[in-house]
Amino acid sequence: MSDSVSRFPVVDLEDLPDDLRERVGVIAEKSGFVPNIFRALGHRPAELRAFLDYHDALMERSGGLTKAERELVVVATSGANHCTYCVVAHGAILRIRAKDPELADRVSSNPWQVELDERGRAIVDLALALAQDSALFGEGDLEAARNSGLTDDEIWDVGAITALFAMSNRLAHLTALRPNPEFFLLGRVPR
Repeated sequence: MSDSVSRFPVVDLEDLPDDLRERVGVIAEKSGFVPNIFRALGHRPAELRAFLDYHDALMERSGGLTKAERELVVVATSGANHCTYCVVAHGAILRIRAKDPELADRVSSNPWQVELDERGRAIVDLALALAQDSALFGEGDLEAARNSGLTDDEIWDVGAITALFAMSNRLAHLTALRPNPEFFLLGRVPR
């Protein structure tokens, strides 16, 4: 197995433009490492800025889904798309936010059959409907989500997060992006 982080060039934190170095530095300080996605996208700074802006607009906004539910969408979408990087990285975040060391593994390995409460099942089913074959997505998917209690604002959250991470999954496949080793233990053992 190669030690390479990506098939394409990567940059170190100190090589990022000032604004990105500051922004990614905050994440690195909080987590204790620089996630490889930022090193991989950092060789194209404008794209990294756009990615971070949209990511933060969806994942850090108030209202709508909880932070754990947002990560549930990411892990289900990434599991359906077989994206190792996003399953490992966001699985760690889901374990922490849901305070459940097993949930991310169960969702990522088989999001179609994982046992969840009604709300969680509705969120995952909606994400899968959009992630798998978006051309078939329609009113029936929306009706099922609404019947399970999701609001239109929450449905938008699920759809937008699914769309962003479907794109992210494809970038990770393109680059053969390797997860940071630190992600594998996060949320599994007490700190």
